[in-house]
Amino acid sequence: MTAHKSILLAIDLASAQRDQAQSRLQQARQADAFAHAQMQQLIDYLQETEQRWLNGARTSVAPEMLRHHYQFVARLIQAIGLQEGVLKGSQQRLDLAHQELLGIELRLASFKQLLATRRASLAQRQQRSEQKQMDEFATLLVQRQRQLQAENI
Repeated sequence: MTAHKSILLAIDLASAQRDQAQSRLQQARQADAFAHAQMQQLIDYLQETEQRWLNGARTSVAPEMLRHHYQFVARLIQAIGLQEGVLKGSQQRLDLAHQELLGIELRLASFKQLLATRRASLAQRQQRSEQKQMDEFATLLVQRQRQLQAENI
């Protein structure tokens, strides 16, 4: 029974680890969604800026304004490049959290399977013991009946 207790303890610990891993995975998903939203905001802002510039540039534009626009767009493109790095890191953390959760769930499932196997083995041993006792009792009963019949003869 101590083996069962140790397996039950391992199951409890693995369950707690799984819950923590699920929490970390959820946090990683939220961080990834936030990073994607930031990337989309940057892209949308770049597109809006370009559209406004095109609409306003139909009239004559001073060279200084054109230079400032190109610098601003270059900074936006640089920010988008940096955000791509953030997205890659976010995706890696998400993948790692997912792999960690899968590993813990696999370990938990193996503990549960081990417990089920041990319980089945114990039940089988108990059943065999009970069957052996029943067989011995039946044998004694038959011997006693034969003995009584032999005495009555």
